[in-house]
Order: sequence, then C-alpha cells, then structure tokens
Amino acid sequence: MFFSKNHLKNEQPINLLDLTRDQMKKFLVDINEKPFRANQIMKWIYHNFCDDFEKMTNISKSLRNKLKKFSEIKIPKIIKEEKSIDGTIKWLILISTQYIETVYIPEKNRGTLCVSSQIGCPVKCSFCATGQQKFYRNLLTSEIIGQIWLIKNIQNKKKILPITNIVFMGMGEPLLNVNNVGQAILIILDDYCFGFSKRRVTISTTGIVPAFKKLKKIVDVALAISLHASNDALRNKIVPINKKYNICNLLNAIKEYTKNSYANKKGITIEYVMLNNINDSEEDAHKLIILLKKIPSKINLIPWNFIKGLPYKTSSYEKIFRFSEILMKNGFFTVIRKTKGSDINASCGQLIGEKNS
Repeated sequence: MFFSKNHLKNEQPINLLDLTRDQMKKFLVDINEKPFRANQIMKWIYHNFCDDFEKMTNISKSLRNKLKKFSEIKIPKIIKEEKSIDGTIKWLILISTQYIETVYIPEKNRGTLCVSSQIGCPVKCSFCATGQQKFYRNLLTSEIIGQIWLIKNIQNKKKILPITNIVFMGMGEPLLNVNNVGQAILIILDDYCFGFSKRRVTISTTGIVPAFKKLKKIVDVALAISLHASNDALRNKIVPINKKYNICNLLNAIKEYTKNSYANKKGITIEYVMLNNINDSEEDAHKLIILLKKIPSKINLIPWNFIKGLPYKTSSYEKIFRFSEILMKNGFFTVIRKTKGSDINASCGQLIGEKNS
C-alpha cells in the first residue's frame, strides 16, 4: 500500500502501521513536512508503543495536528488470551468484524511469535484446522504489524521472555498475500521499527510458485516450506495447491529465490507433518532424501496435532524416530518438533480464529 496525494482528498485517514519508512517519508513530504520526521514518528510508534500523537513531544504541535487530520495509528483489539500449561500463549484478535489468532511460544533461549497473514486460508491442506474454515480475505500490512505491536507491548508490561523470532505460520498462506506480507517484513526488519535480523523472520509457505519472484523483489527472508510429502501423488491429496504448483516447480522456485540469499545461507527449513500410515514409512524417508539432495535444508518433523473431525492420527514416536534416523544418517539435520500449546488448540494446524474456540 503506497501513500499518494490522493489520500489527502479522502476522508479515510491512512493507518501509519501500513507504511514503511520510505513511505512515511513520502507521506510527510506530501503534507509539507520534513522527511527526517519519519524516524522520530516511527520510534514513537515502534520503540515507545505510542498510539497517541499528542504524546509525541519532540515533534511540533502543527505536525501533530496534521497527523491527526490525515492519519491514525489503528491497532487491532485483543478479545481473549489463553495460556497453555507449557507457557504457550494464544490471543484471539478482532480484525474488523472477524477474528484471527496469534501465538507466542516460549523456549529456553528464545520466544517465537507466530503471526497470521489471512483471515482463514484458501489452500485447504486436508490435515489443517485453518484450512477447514471459510476464507475471508488477506490481512492488510497494518493488521499484520498490529499483531506484533500488541504482543511486544504486552511483553514489555508482563516481562515475558522477549520475542526473538517471528514466523508467518499462523492462519493463512503468506505468499497469497505476498505484497502486504513483504511490506510488513520490511517494517519488522527496520531498526526504527522492530529491528529484527533477516534470519529471525521466517515465512512458512506451501509454495505459491509465482509469488517467490515477487517476494525476492521486496525482501530477503528465511523460508520454511510446508512439503509434507515426498511425491506429487500424495501431496496432491493432502496439500491440494500441489495440483497447481508441483514439487519440481516448487523446488526450482526455491533454488532461484535462495540464490545469494543471506537469510537462507544456511539452508531452508522443510516442514513435514507426520501422518500415521500415510507419509511416515521408511520408503517415504528415502524418497525425501532423493528429492532434497540438491536443496540445502534442515528438516522439521512435526507430529500431527489432533483436530476433531479429521481422519488422521499422528505417527508413533517409534516411526517418527526411525524416519528421523534415516534422514540424519544421510546427512540431513533433522529435528522432531515438540508439541506446544495443544491443550489450548494453539499448536501447528490448530488455529481457527473463532470466538468460542
């Protein structure tokens, strides 16, 4: 979303959370103000968590009045907070008249914030609760940034473990909202905003092949690929977008995106949900090795999290361990992901964004 002088003619104020620093500078020039004021305004918003122009005491009264006239700092609203026995926290957040969910996952040396990019998800992976919900729309940049703003503000007040990593692994397919997600990441990385390192921000995607070219033009970001199968026949069934963008095309797009990528210089992450008697055999492990032999990667094996009404069971620990063992013996760094937040339906694939969930 780019600001232009046409916005000055509209009654609807521009949400400053939609703007990168360059866009903020352009906005200020268009209202006859100095562009360097962008740095001051963004520090107030993102470092001091200030959403009231009157409290921005180091900028002039006349600029504050212009900001009130032409813009706003509109933050989403938290409706509900749930805390898991393992420390995971899930927030239900109101976006206009609908809901999304955002999850904070604490670990020993880091805190990960799992951010949503859409209301619902049109990709409809067969094992995912979000995909069974109705898809409404893409989130705006400000609605993505607003999630992070809210939780970092809570973090400061409640003294929870600081957010060290941000992952687009909440509700939605990020690359179907590539422009707004890419713009949000530019804000996340900006030192005058949240100031995260490129290698601390990750997009998890099922693989919307044309979007990789768009993303590369916007930002360099770490990739996690929701693969979940070692062949097209199976992936067509459980990740239906594969019928449009098959594994070969996906891997070629990844290779192109990761050329000269700082964020992915240690390799991408491959996500693989473990579904009992569906994709968890030793043969599947060996096929995965062949598939990924030319893709520098680490592999996350994800025990499937129970979702009522879906015809799946998670693989046994013995199967998952054997699968992992085969991958590691063939040189792949492999992690069996710990299940976090399942008692509050905050684990991978369980987010549905309903008020009574």
